[in-house]
Amino acid sequence: MSMPIESMLLAVNLNFLVFSVSSDDMMGQSFASLVPTVAAAESAIGLAIFVITFRVRGTIAVEFINSIQGSGPFSLGERIRF
Repeated sequence: MSMPIESMLLAVNLNFLVFSVSSDDMMGQSFASLVPTVAAAESAIGLAIFVITFRVRGTIAVEFINSIQGSGPFSLGERIRF
């Protein structure tokens, strides 16, 4: 799931650098330096989800992760009917 997001971030990074060079402006290069920061934060959040799941459940098996259903407003267990 993370691979398409990483490729999109790399494409955006390349666009920032190309437009920065073509317009002789440093703003694109400064934005391009923020893209790896966003990618690192995304990886850290994913790793934290796995660590918390392992601490709570004792395993990170897919069967247990698929069976998790919350009861909050953003849970997938309750469907909204129109």
